[in-house]
Amino acid sequence: MWLVTFFLLYSLQKARSEDVGTSLYFVNDSVQQLTFSSTVGAVIPCPASGSPSAGLRWYLATGDDIYDVPHIRHMHANGTLQLYPFSPSAFNSFIHDNDYFCTADNSAGKIRSPSIRVKAVFREPYTVRVEDQRSMRGNVAVFKCLIPSAVQEYVSVVSWEKDTVSIVPGRNSFPLISEAGWASLVQTCLC
Repeated sequence: MWLVTFFLLYSLQKARSEDVGTSLYFVNDSVQQLTFSSTVGAVIPCPASGSPSAGLRWYLATGDDIYDVPHIRHMHANGTLQLYPFSPSAFNSFIHDNDYFCTADNSAGKIRSPSIRVKAVFREPYTVRVEDQRSMRGNVAVFKCLIPSAVQEYVSVVSWEKDTVSIVPGRNSFPLISEAGWASLVQTCLC
């Protein structure tokens, strides 16, 4: 009986001494989306750490290992993923518009970050214009701001102007702006 107790206590002590000082955790896993300009590039650190030092790796959301693509994508030894600036002709949706995640592993185990949506955007000139509408005096006219689809996600309507003068409530008209960029222009009559 004493012999069994001795071996049990010895096993527990050995297991406990192996666990002391081992850990694996995420420092910050709040980044869920990264949108970056193709003219600047992006640097994405793997938000994990551990003791002893953790091995950090990046993967596509499908679970496939990522690999270095010269002058396009590089995984640094410290676990940082770098996407270099690129021209529109070098765009590759597999690299520049995809979901990534990183893993960290050491003797404490292995952890996986939430997926991070990575999307490159291009700096291109665009023009916003107003859809032509007709209305009779005293009626409501509804206008729509036409924003090119390539930039719709990044542009919002914050005001309306006529001949470079902001349309403000109370000066013979009252704009009602919706989230989609629609404006109802209610003409007021002074009798």
